[in-house]
Amino acid sequence: MDPVILTVLIVVGGVLFFGVIVLLWGIGIYNQLVTLRNRFKNAFAQIDVQLKRRYDLIPNLVEVAKGYLKHERETLEAVISARNSAVAAQGRAAADPADAGAVKQLMAAEGALTGTLGRLFALAEAYPDLKANATMAQLSEELTTTENKVSFARQAYNDAVMGYNTAREVFPNTIIAGACNFQAAQLFEIENAAERQAPKVAFT
Repeated sequence: MDPVILTVLIVVGGVLFFGVIVLLWGIGIYNQLVTLRNRFKNAFAQIDVQLKRRYDLIPNLVEVAKGYLKHERETLEAVISARNSAVAAQGRAAADPADAGAVKQLMAAEGALTGTLGRLFALAEAYPDLKANATMAQLSEELTTTENKVSFARQAYNDAVMGYNTAREVFPNTIIAGACNFQAAQLFEIENAAERQAPKVAFT
């Protein structure tokens, strides 16, 4: 065989081999990023379940409290308003947990809701009959359990987000992440330190 042709075939073969290696490498990174993205989306779904449970409990709490807190209408309305805002924000975030802006809005709404719930329960402490109400006590216990589950689900979600964000930021993954539009995911954190604690809901 002509040496020139042989050289051309070797070069072309080398280029094709290198191209296949690069393609397989790129596919591997892409699949890893998709897997990690799906993992944090699934983790968000667990938060979503607990938040819905929380939002379902709140109107019942307000309804029970309403009979005792007749002169505290502003506080009760603030709780319902914050709850409705959180429900709306939760719907947007659940539609696309990869949307960092939607998750930030949910965090802000959750912080506001936690604050208003804290005020409601602090106020309820001053009403012995309300504290002694069996339905209120049961709802409060359910809310406490739900708050704990939200915390655990949030931690699992944040761990999954951290894994995904790290994978998309390291070199050479960042090349594939940028080319394929893998956006950074948002951690689910309460920014206000005072709102990090779940509201005290236990009546004794």
